[in-house]
Amino acid sequence: MANFPAKSYIIPEPLGITLVIGAWNYPYQLSLVPAISSMAAGNTVIIKPSELLARTSAVMAKIINHNFLQNYFHVVEGGVQTTTELLDYRFDKIFFTGSIPVGRIIYQAVAKHLTPVTLELGGKSPAFVLADTDIKMTTKQIVWAKFLNPEQTCVASDYILVDQSIEDKFLIA
Repeated sequence: MANFPAKSYIIPEPLGITLVIGAWNYPYQLSLVPAISSMAAGNTVIIKPSELLARTSAVMAKIINHNFLQNYFHVVEGGVQTTTELLDYRFDKIFFTGSIPVGRIIYQAVAKHLTPVTLELGGKSPAFVLADTDIKMTTKQIVWAKFLNPEQTCVASDYILVDQSIEDKFLIA
């Protein structure tokens, strides 16, 4: 209905072999969501979890590697050297969640193969406070969101942009 009177349809065209390089802050979610999405699209998947969480990585590897065929869905554990070696292979798609400096390294490494890459890189997320806001509720929500999972949520506000007309009231709150 959204495209009426036109028609829409899906043509499944799997890309092939995908690599998911997971992050340390939400290791299961940020590894498994792109992996499952890729598998649902008909691709095979290799997950390279963050080396900073050896036990989490080991659990993920044990569950996945013991329950799936290696040529369909597999976890490769290891550190920076392992990731570097993986990037020498030709993949049909790569997903990476992490820092901007590592994102640059990955992008440069796969450029020689012209591999499509989805980079979810940490950034500086603002909070906008508009003139018609409930200042007390807004400050409470900003503080709650910032300290919900400190330094682990890349979309937590790093700075606040406040309408000048309420700046003084906001600073007092």
